[in-house]
Amino acid sequence: MANIDRFLQRNKDFAATGAHQGASIIARHQVYVITCLDPRTDPSAFLELDLGDAMVVRNAGGRVSADVLKDLAYIGYLARMLVPGGPRFEVAVVHHTQCGTHFLADDKFRRGFADLIGGDDAALARQAVTDPEQTVRTDVELLRSATVLPDTITVSGHVYDVTTGLVTTIIPAATVHPRTSGLTPQSVAPSL
Repeated sequence: MANIDRFLQRNKDFAATGAHQGASIIARHQVYVITCLDPRTDPSAFLELDLGDAMVVRNAGGRVSADVLKDLAYIGYLARMLVPGGPRFEVAVVHHTQCGTHFLADDKFRRGFADLIGGDDAALARQAVTDPEQTVRTDVELLRSATVLPDTITVSGHVYDVTTGLVTTIIPAATVHPRTSGLTPQSVAPSL
């Protein structure tokens, strides 16, 4: 039996409830959560999100990559085209303690991974979440300075503690304010 099989059975149970019917393409709460793919950091659990509550993207470290920035630009553009002036929504960047990307701070590990994927060693080093308060500040600043994002977006930064289950706000929500900061998705995120 494949590992996915039990989840496929759960899917049949879910589909039978009809809970998916009536779910809208527009989230009930205008929040876009960026967080880590670590199984301990599922925002459905630690933020108690239900289907359709929020938009969520998960990647290694919950970092703002070029792809994340492109997705946000798309959502912002789509919203602006569908609703003149675009609806306001908040991007919540959530990094966490004990993140597995801390291995990227180890030179030997990082170089081996860089060789495997043909990645840039320095860019991978910047992806390591060893101090989640600092990395969340970096990613929030990157988003707030991104000229491709509409001014209808606000951005906040948070740290989830995997030992206590609590989320701490590091940077309260504030609007995107395009300016030149020297940060680009390429300087912060590796190209994979």
